[in-house]
Amino acid sequence: MPDEQDPELSGSPARRRRGRPDEQDPELSGSSARRRRGRVTVDPRATARLDRGGKRTEDEKLLTRTSRPAFISEDPWRVLRIQAEFVDGFDAFATLGPAVTVFGSARIKEGSPTYELARAIGRRLAEAGFAVITGGGPGVMEAANRGCQEGGGISVGCNVELPHEQSLNPYVDLGVDFRYFFARKTMFVKYADAFVILPGGVGTLDELFEALTLIQTGKIEHFPVILVGHDYWSGLIDWMRRVQLPAGTIDADDLHLFHLTDDPAQVLRLIRAYAHNDHVDPSEELELRS
Repeated sequence: MPDEQDPELSGSPARRRRGRPDEQDPELSGSSARRRRGRVTVDPRATARLDRGGKRTEDEKLLTRTSRPAFISEDPWRVLRIQAEFVDGFDAFATLGPAVTVFGSARIKEGSPTYELARAIGRRLAEAGFAVITGGGPGVMEAANRGCQEGGGISVGCNVELPHEQSLNPYVDLGVDFRYFFARKTMFVKYADAFVILPGGVGTLDELFEALTLIQTGKIEHFPVILVGHDYWSGLIDWMRRVQLPAGTIDADDLHLFHLTDDPAQVLRLIRAYAHNDHVDPSEELELRS
């Protein structure tokens, strides 16, 4: 990692400050504050007057079938918008170095056992030289970003547009906003040396099984996918073993695509063992990703 970051990538002072800031940038705080998306800053009071599309997300607009005239006039611009998201993501994360993506529920409350577990994992990863990538939201994502900052690492958030607004949590050093889930998912996979998956809902399950699918089909190399929480995940694993395996919908080897633990230290050992067995030198990581 370079000693000095490009100021456009390092985030605002509120983002770089360790711990939860006492004072936020006025453009980032408050329901009536101006909001910035890329090069555009807009006052929320003007949004209703400017936006004639209601509360539909960009994903919803993309996946809705339209008549031929609408397709001709709108979808080509969406392609350029999608391309821009990939360019922005690749540019922002190009020099990130070794990193681990952490997933989990946005609904987990600060101070809960799962929150503190994610925080401890984030701290250990940072102390071992890994950046921590999350979805940039609250709950488990916030906890992992927070622990990463406390451990002196680079805390990364990939935020996504949702029907209910989700802003980056205050522990993100480097954040990128995405309109499309698939562009965001690419960043999670491309720049991660491992996935750490704590208790979560439908979105977390989506990320888990997409990673396993990419590994199973050989689209990416077999890197560690680590489930954290025996009590939470053992029922799912047991169902896969009792139902899917006898039905022939998965192979026995598929049950070895992931690990299960409750111990933050074991999470780090598994990731380090992968790097050691594959002879991956963190200093060579950027070359391996090219």
